[in-house]
Amino acid sequence: MPTETLFDRITLIVLDGLGIGEMPDADEWGDAGSDTLGHICDSHPVQLPNLQSWGLGNIRPLKGIAPASQPRASFGKCALLSNGKDTTTGHWEMAGIVLERAFPTYPQGFPQTILDRFTSETGVPGVLGNVAASGTEIIKELGQEHVRTGKPIVYTSADSVFQIAAHEQVIPLDRLYEICETARGILRGKDEVGRVIARPFLGLTGSFYRTENRHDYAVPPPKDNLLPALAAAGLDVVCIGKIASIYDSMGVTRDLTAKNNQQSIDQTIHALQQKTRGLIFSNLVDFDMLYGHRRDTEGYARALEHFDSRLPEIEAAMREEDLVVITADHGNDPTYPGTDHTREYAPLIVYGKRARAMNLGTRQSLSDIGQTIAENFDLKLTAGESFLSAIQ
Repeated sequence: MPTETLFDRITLIVLDGLGIGEMPDADEWGDAGSDTLGHICDSHPVQLPNLQSWGLGNIRPLKGIAPASQPRASFGKCALLSNGKDTTTGHWEMAGIVLERAFPTYPQGFPQTILDRFTSETGVPGVLGNVAASGTEIIKELGQEHVRTGKPIVYTSADSVFQIAAHEQVIPLDRLYEICETARGILRGKDEVGRVIARPFLGLTGSFYRTENRHDYAVPPPKDNLLPALAAAGLDVVCIGKIASIYDSMGVTRDLTAKNNQQSIDQTIHALQQKTRGLIFSNLVDFDMLYGHRRDTEGYARALEHFDSRLPEIEAAMREEDLVVITADHGNDPTYPGTDHTREYAPLIVYGKRARAMNLGTRQSLSDIGQTIAENFDLKLTAGESFLSAIQ
């Protein structure tokens, strides 16, 4: 274990989907002109006094968020160097994994060859759906037919995912999980999606609802990444929300359940109040899941204000030797056509009671975050340039 560190603990908070303006290659992804935070600020008055004091408005001009004359935190933005714009790609890059090949996505549904093999190897009587859809909407649309036929609902999203929805009284959880494990085995090679996800639900026609028995089957990340490196050094790796599933639990020493922003913030504060040393890694999923994909600009704005209102609690829970890093994994502009993620820069805000406040500029990769965390604990990753010396 390292004997001397600048920070005993670093908390990495991912505001899922909060891009801060198009990247230079956005047009190659069909995302020219995308600007998640900028367009939210343009569309709805947003009051973010705490993030503003930390330097959010210093990253770039934002309507209603003036630059702080003396920002309390360091600020900048990170490019996504990997080939992709999905959840797994962005999070993996933060941990030092830069992907040259994007995970495949299926906006028009999965090829029949995959579905034929899926039905054959799982023994299900067929599938329903096979479209890109909202999980709540597709069970509303196809839930009754699923109950009648016993056919699981297969669907995808803007992410690289193969999702299987089933009523728990039609396909019991153990059976659904078994089906997902089979699907995970099928989806390899060129069809290796980032995650296979079990999406169980309950209820009656007209009132179907998803349960909390979701289970993700992720592609294991390369072993040379931040989380197992920290764990191998005897440090804590506390993961909150969907973080553990994104890394297939590799290197995770504790997994705290959180289903939404409120719970993720609560668990982050709880984790900060514990006596740990290492990394606290938290994801706030609602920005992406509830507001970005559903193109709910006002909801997104209100969720940002809610997070901002909780920031003083996070700061109060921090110790003298703590550092908090706030960023995003990709963009998801709620004003943009379609429901896909958008290829954007991620904001970067870095606060600690013993950290300098300065302009960190435009970082070439999200992996700079992982490299900074690694260097703090006398470790080194294969990708990224640390900014640790800049904030000392």
